[in-house]
This record gives sequence, structure tokens and C-alpha cells, in this order.
Amino acid sequence: MACGMLALISSNMYAQKSYIFLADGVEEVEATATIDALRRAGMDVISVSITENPMVTGATGQKLVADSLMSQVDFADADWIIVPGGVPGAPNLHSNQQVNSIIQIHNANDGRIASICAGPAVVLAPLGVLKGKKATCYPGLEGELAKGGAEYEKQPVVVDGKLITSEGPATTLQFAKAIIAATLGQEKADEVLSGMLEN
Repeated sequence: MACGMLALISSNMYAQKSYIFLADGVEEVEATATIDALRRAGMDVISVSITENPMVTGATGQKLVADSLMSQVDFADADWIIVPGGVPGAPNLHSNQQVNSIIQIHNANDGRIASICAGPAVVLAPLGVLKGKKATCYPGLEGELAKGGAEYEKQPVVVDGKLITSEGPATTLQFAKAIIAATLGQEKADEVLSGMLEN
């Protein structure tokens, strides 16, 4: 996938939609590689800029173009809400009240949420989404998980019911694989990631 290109064409075998938030300062690989892997699996994944500008500048300066703006999306049809990390990406997500509201409503409706890197600690934990859940995050932010009532596990990916969390950029494909497995089954996840040469 070309750097920053978020509009892969896929067959979208899986009809339900999943949304991934993009804010300035997002960790680019966590966004783009997750989108790439999920679309290869046939999932309908829509990247959403949290501002009125579809162009987002990532943590390392890469320019990403979101599929949609917040004002254009009705999140009522969401299967997954996906929260990437990055600094200041995760703090920018946390400071957006609409993002917080969408996550809280989705969680209250027993929706599925996946987050990686700083996302679990900086975005989800303060909202109470992790209370009583096992979770992981970027090393060094474990204290923020504890404040949110989570049980920290030092693992690349942690799955607890409808919640998936992961450590950071290098664990992104494992993160995506867990989302695919939870959605379409382990066999499909293995097939997609094997095709990407992920061991």
C-alpha cells in the first residue's frame, strides 16, 4: 500500500462497518496497517478525520487522507470503533468531546472497541471503558490503565470480550489479526496475515 493511501479497493465481504479515528499526530503505521489488513479480509473500514479537514498529519509528518469527516458519519451502524495511538494523536482524540461521546455510546450498546499504543491509556481509560477489563498499552502508560480500573497485562495484544488492546507500532499486524479473528474467525485471520508474510 502506498504511504498514506487509505482508500484500498476491497470486495467488502463483511457488510458491517468499522470506523477508525484519525487525528493529527496519529501513529501512522497503527492506522494504515490496521486498515490495510482489515480491508484485505473484506471488512468495510472507514477512516474518519476528527476535524473538518480530511488531511491529517501523522506523528512522523506523513500526510494521510481520511475517507470521511466526523460530520459525514452516522456511527449507529458501527461494528468496531478503532482508536489508534500516537502523540499527540491520542491526546487529540481524548480532547475531542464528540469522539468521547461516540466511544461511550458504542460501549454502552455493547459494541466492539479496539485500541492500540497510547489509545487504551489516554483515550479509553478516562472514559471508564476499561473498568474491570484486562488490557495492554504502550509501555510506561500502565498507570493510566490502572486509574481507569483496568488490569494491565504485559502482552502484545490482549483480548477481553469485545475489547482488544495492543502495545504499539510493532504489534499492529497482531492487533489487526485479533480484530479479524474476532470478526471473521481465526482461519480467515491466519489466511490474511499469512498472505502478508506476518509470522
